[in-house]
Parts: sequence; C-alpha cells; structure tokens
Amino acid sequence: MTTFDRRTALQLSVAALALTACSPASPSDGPAPDGVTTVTLRLWDEDVEAAYRESFDEFSRRNPDIRVEFTRVAFADYFTSLPLDVASGTATDVYWVNALNYGALADAGKLIDVGTELGDQVPGWTPAAVEQYTRNGVVCGVPVLTDGRIVLYYNKAMVEAAGVDPANLTWNPTDPAADTFLAAARRLTLDTSGRDATDPAFDAGAIAQYGHNAARDLQGIYYNFVGSNGGRIQAEDATFVYTEPATAQAFGYLVDLINRYRVAPSAADTNTNPDFSRDQFLQGRMALFESGTYNLQNVDDGAEFEWGIAPLPAGPAGRVSVVNSIIAAGNADSPRREQILRVLRWLGSPEGAVAVGARGAALPAVLDAQQGYYDYWTSRGVDTAPFGTDGGDPTIDAPFGPKYGAATTANEGVLNDVFSGRVPLADGLQQAQDVANAALR
Repeated sequence: MTTFDRRTALQLSVAALALTACSPASPSDGPAPDGVTTVTLRLWDEDVEAAYRESFDEFSRRNPDIRVEFTRVAFADYFTSLPLDVASGTATDVYWVNALNYGALADAGKLIDVGTELGDQVPGWTPAAVEQYTRNGVVCGVPVLTDGRIVLYYNKAMVEAAGVDPANLTWNPTDPAADTFLAAARRLTLDTSGRDATDPAFDAGAIAQYGHNAARDLQGIYYNFVGSNGGRIQAEDATFVYTEPATAQAFGYLVDLINRYRVAPSAADTNTNPDFSRDQFLQGRMALFESGTYNLQNVDDGAEFEWGIAPLPAGPAGRVSVVNSIIAAGNADSPRREQILRVLRWLGSPEGAVAVGARGAALPAVLDAQQGYYDYWTSRGVDTAPFGTDGGDPTIDAPFGPKYGAATTANEGVLNDVFSGRVPLADGLQQAQDVANAALR
C-alpha cells in the first residue's frame, strides 16, 4: 500500500504491505566477481521486491558487469534510518523515496537529476508522478509506482438493495438538486432495525451499516473532495490554504456526512484507527469504501461478498483525484554514478517495470508497463478501469514541500477536532492552517 502518511493507507504509499524487518540476503550477496560492480537498492515492499528480482535477472543478462542487491527495510523504520544513512554516507546507491521525504534530500543535493540524465524516458512516465517529484526544475528520481486514481469500492448486494448506481453519483455542497451522493449514502446507511438514514425513526445510535467512509483520510478522502470542488490544499509556495472557500466547503461537506447525516463512522473511531473503515467494509458493515489501488489486494483477499469498483462521485469540478507515486532516487554521493544510471534507466523502462504490473503487486508508474497490472486484475474478475482514465482526467496536486510532513503532524490534533465536530468548521480550519504554516517556517 502506498502512503503519504500512515493514515493514507501514499497513504502515497505501497508502504503498509510489508512491515517486516530488513530483507534476507540475496542469493548473490557476497563479494562481486572481478569486473562486476554491485549496485545496492533500498525499498520497503516485499511483493515489489520479488518482482524486481525477476526483472533484474533480465537486467543482469543484458548488463553482466552490474549486480543489483536489495535491502528491504520496514516502512515503519524506513524514513527514520534513511536520513541518517544519507548523512553518514552509508545510504544505498538507489533508494525509494515518497512525497513527504524527498524534498529535503533534493534541497540538500543528494538526488541525481534524472530529468537531465534520462530525459528521453520522461515522457513515458506517469505525468502526475513526474510533476510530483519535479523540484526547482529538477526531476528527482524515476517514478516506479503510482496509486492511480481513487475509486469507490462497493458492496454489490447493498447498493442493489438500496437502488443505488455507484457509477453515476454526484455531490455538490451548495446545490442540493445536483447532489445524488448524499441521498444515496443516506439510503445505504441502516440502523439495527433496518431503517435507513432517510427515515425519521432512524436510530443514529445503533448503526448496523454505514453508507460511506468519510474521514480525515488525506489520500482516500479529503484531497479528492477538495479537488472535485475546485479547491486546493496548498498554494504554489507550499503554504496551506484550508480556508479558501472551495476548500472549506469540501471539508464542511465531509464533516456533515459524519456528524449531521451520520452516514459515515464517528471520527472518534477513524481518527485513531486509519484502517477502521476498511475493516468495516470487509466485515460487510459499509456499502461504499472510497480508496485506491493500495487497498485492492486487501479487498480481494478479505471481502467475502460480491464487490465492485466505480469511479469517484463527481463534484462541481468533475472527478478530481489525488495521484500519489513513489520514486527510485539515485544517490548523488555514490561513486557508482554510471552504474546507478543504468539501473535507473532499467527501472524507468517498460522492460524493467513490466514484472511489477504483471504480478499485480502494484501499478507501475511507467505507462507502457501498466497494462500488465490491469490484465492481472482482469484475470481475477476485477474491472480496474476506474483507476485509470475512467476515473477522471484532472488531478489535484499531491502533497509537496520538504516540511509537509512536519506541518501535517503539527496540525493533526486540530483537524481531528474539526472532523469530530468539537470545533466550529471555520475556526478549526483557520487554526489548522495557521499551525501548519507555522511549521513550514
């Protein structure tokens, strides 16, 4: 699963799939033969590592003078140890980096400019990923994994019983006549007596089935609602703009789904457990679960009911999703620059990335390698089109800036209060914005 932070299941990033210790030694570990250079590659995902081993078997046949060794580090520890390794000069030659952590490394000159070195490959990479990791005109790494667009997973029996078509939902914070999503979510929310949330006798204190997973979920929920309302989270200079009208409207809509209409779990549950809604969906207690590719394997493995995938509800600005990606960055301090560039070129090529998609391990950020991922899931009976262009073309900017992580850590408590309804919306958003921007200084 790819995560921005632990909550984004990017969130942007593939992260939570492998909370294991460092990977076991490669079969080829040990001194390299004469004339062979070892290039080390650090990552956190076990399934992708297995695909890489298959991919680099072919790379080694084409490049017999380079041997690639893998170091897998648990995501829980990954970004604690990486900055220390970089500072001490012991970092691997190539390492994965996510959106929250690449900015400081880039500003310190630690990442090879792949836009200059591999410029002919850049058009073949997911455009949103290239944009996400371009800083001061420098493309800071090869995009290797991307989440695709956020979608609606749905319980087929539940939506059929409520007469809801999940593929054609719209929401609007100012025009009730243009909002079909709220009515659908209310019909899909049931109390223990089977009454839905449109019934005056509905018991909000005894909910047996939730309609939707509205929550303080950066990647899965609120970035997409903000973008679909024509809003933004950050300005061009990376400062936070929660109080801009379109952004505040989207937050208000979500808070109402939770606290006014009661169609989503309490923030008391979702603020403290980022997997709460996913588990409710898998247990058959939620009809619509808004999430990304990072939960596809979890749903496929865990759902004991018929389920499907539909595009996001369309807001006033259409279907606008955040797309989060992961890069493989080249260590600018390594003396093996020429060999690193050959490894990065392989990772950024369709031939190098195809094994990742063909295993269904993750969606490659190399465009010509993505079909294998879709084919894998099609063979499993899963329609993945909503993760691609069927899910909408526009995207909202993913989190950026070297201090984004510090800022969101600082304002997390305030946003928790906003989603739980403990503070008025306008006051809470202003506080969250002020605290986040103070952390950027």
